[in-house]
Amino acid sequence: MTELKRKSNKQLIILLIASAVGMFGFGFALVPLYDVLCDALGINGKTQSTASTYQPVTIDKNRTITVEFVSQVQSDMPWTFTPQVNTMQVHPGELIRTHFVASNLSANYLVGQAIPSVSPGQGAAYFNKTECFCFNQQALKANAQADLPLIFFVDPELPDSISTLTLSYTLFNITDKGYVENVAE
Repeated sequence: MTELKRKSNKQLIILLIASAVGMFGFGFALVPLYDVLCDALGINGKTQSTASTYQPVTIDKNRTITVEFVSQVQSDMPWTFTPQVNTMQVHPGELIRTHFVASNLSANYLVGQAIPSVSPGQGAAYFNKTECFCFNQQALKANAQADLPLIFFVDPELPDSISTLTLSYTLFNITDKGYVENVAE
């Protein structure tokens, strides 16, 4: 009977280890699966992480889209970060230039990274940035300020059911991560 018990215990241990390895692998697979699912369904408001190319198109002057800008700063980052304007009216196909203003309120050099999202999520695929400070890390010296450019257009194919797009940025402190691309004075 002890031999049968050992064999049974060995099988149980192998099954438990295989289950743990399987769960660990599934956990790693969730992130790319989530990204694929969000892309396929057009949810989550993720915007592109590289610049779009603007091809002049016929601007739809008969349609106006409200674009709202929202910004927030991670709690451990002593910066202010605000849009030039909070709301603007744009026509689909029109190339728009605006900017955000970032100020480092600390006595230390800091590096920030802005992460964008668009809502409603279905509108993210139609919001195209040709230039965005969010594509790069933003480094500011102590007590420095910088204008952070944003150039975008709304695709004329935006569904008629969407009349307002909200572009939201969250600014994170990545100073300790070792990223530095440029330093604003």
